[in-house]
Amino acid sequence: MSFDRSIKIAPSILSADFADFGREIQAIEAQGADWIHVDVMDGHFVPNLTFGPPAVKAFRKHVKTVMDVHLMIEPVDPYIDAYADAGADVLTAHVEACPHIHRTLQAIRGAGMKAGVALNPGTPAEAVAHLLDLTDLICVMTVNPGFGGQKFIDMTTKIRTLREMIGDRPVHIEIDGGVDPKTAPLVVEAGADVLVAGSAVFRGGSVENPEVYGENMRAIRASVA
Repeated sequence: MSFDRSIKIAPSILSADFADFGREIQAIEAQGADWIHVDVMDGHFVPNLTFGPPAVKAFRKHVKTVMDVHLMIEPVDPYIDAYADAGADVLTAHVEACPHIHRTLQAIRGAGMKAGVALNPGTPAEAVAHLLDLTDLICVMTVNPGFGGQKFIDMTTKIRTLREMIGDRPVHIEIDGGVDPKTAPLVVEAGADVLVAGSAVFRGGSVENPEVYGENMRAIRASVA
């Protein structure tokens, strides 16, 4: 996984057809997805329950690009090796869920993955100021985590602060929540380069009609060109 700041679209399979994940992943990659975003929720750190390591391992067989696994769970550390074994390329933990986030990021890298750290809307950019050299990706939540399809919360000031803090370090800024052709230009202008989009990619399409996924992704790309 080489580093570059080109704009990447990472569809969240939380918005896919749960009965047909394999073909859904193949469809969005064929239509131009750069990464595949997998939202892991535990019903404890966030009020929803989604996938565990066995499901993520099953998704991996279909992912040809980058599997970007976002842990919305607490605790994180006992599960790092399981997600490494499942094939995550990027593993992101929430700073709010990890009392020893520095150690957690070290452990993620030590398990052979890229290390991401996520910030909820109420958490300031300064929370990761001492983590930038241990981090490959900062995920800025632009909704409160837990459910897809929520309204975008403007975090552009936080994104700009992070972009300045990162400097020339090879650290991605990922945006998760409410990304669509209207909000994408705001976050990209502020400094983001990875755009997680769920309903904005999957809306109106299906594995039988995947061209709609491509149209939706092209609309997001065009909005930031």
